[in-house]
Amino acid sequence: MPLHIPRFASAAVAAVAVPVGLSIQAVGDWGGHRQSYPAAHPLAMTVSLLPGSIVYPMPGEFLKDGRPQRNPRLRQQFDKPLEIMTYQVSAADYADCVAAGGCQPPQEARAIPDDAPVTGVSYLDADAYARWYSEATGDHWRLPSDEEWAFAAAERFTGEFEGVEDDADNPARRWLTSYKAEVALNRRPDPLPRSRGSFGVNSRGLADLSGNVWEWTSTCYVRATLAADGVGVASSIDNCGVHVVEGFHRTYMSNFVSDGKSGGCAVGTPPDNLGFRLVRNQPGWAKRILGRLGII
Repeated sequence: MPLHIPRFASAAVAAVAVPVGLSIQAVGDWGGHRQSYPAAHPLAMTVSLLPGSIVYPMPGEFLKDGRPQRNPRLRQQFDKPLEIMTYQVSAADYADCVAAGGCQPPQEARAIPDDAPVTGVSYLDADAYARWYSEATGDHWRLPSDEEWAFAAAERFTGEFEGVEDDADNPARRWLTSYKAEVALNRRPDPLPRSRGSFGVNSRGLADLSGNVWEWTSTCYVRATLAADGVGVASSIDNCGVHVVEGFHRTYMSNFVSDGKSGGCAVGTPPDNLGFRLVRNQPGWAKRILGRLGII
């Protein structure tokens, strides 16, 4: 059957455009094997980031002698390019997955613009969309890891509000100073999702980072005990029923939670909204076909 690709665009380091309405044969002899491909879903705009590194505060809870510690900061090196969606997945994009039976409807009762980020979605919903979108486009899409999100966010990455442990025998003081540090930034509640681009673009060309929609990552919550030197990790327990969420600040949410204000292991003031964007791994059949035709 013909393969119709209404649009394809990639921003920043590499930019490619395929004319609207392009139709190519979806059955062909590739590498000696005759293959058939389903009709393609429109590909999202992406930004391709060159390899680089960041100094990265590790997510999770870190203890020493049973007392909370500051999160260790490590230099994280990215040896390969990272391709990530320019915008968060929109309400209209997610509705396509719901219509196709690949996703559950979002837990969002408000009327929001079609091009606003989808909200009211849990980690389980975001992961289901990534699987469906991979099948629909022929590429492998997934949620970014927390360190990938931080690398892409650049100057808009905040991490956690870490308070000073004023009293080692009273861990609650650390939580209180962390809370005060966040309150001092005077973030006001901003619950209604806005059309894409409303929060501007960062230095890497990604839009709406750290706006009023927090984003799911693929990184599990970790509770670790630091070694005696305070740097290495003596032991750790991963809880993959809770995942790291990034936005105005870092927090942790249970996988089934779709409304951050309802709770679910949140750290700091609750997220206004929960949404997501995806990373594309190695190109799949759609990009390989276009490459054969000399289009990309």
